Amino acid sequence: QVQLVESGGGLVQAGGSLRLSCAASGGTFSYYVMAWFRQGPGKEREFVAAIFWHGDSTAYADSVKGRFTISRDNAKNTVYLQMNSLKPEDTAVYYCAANQKWLKRTTTEYDYWGQGTQVTVSS
Repeated sequence: QVQLVESGGGLVQAGGSLRLSCAASGGTFSYYVMAWFRQGPGKEREFVAAIFWHGDSTAYADSVKGRFTISRDNAKNTVYLQMNSLKPEDTAVYYCAANQKWLKRTTTEYDYWGQGTQVTVSS
């Protein structure tokens, strides 16, 4: 059983940056594909980014491509999401997720979830 704990959310002005972290425990971290999803007010949870076992493959939603970067440190059992040039529409609860499949983009493909961290971008 894998446990995921996100941190790093907060309030930031448009154009600013934040780095989210997700610490994993209870499994062999390097065997898991890690992903970030987000859920804005009144919206469904949507895919943001995913990274393969050793970081050699990544995937991004079109809405964040070029602004967000996903990375991982297998020695620290942690995955990161560096968010730059933030926009008000990036406001959401950001969730970390894990699976042992490929770089999937749907919530149903992920087996483990964190509790989420709030990101609020003011205009």
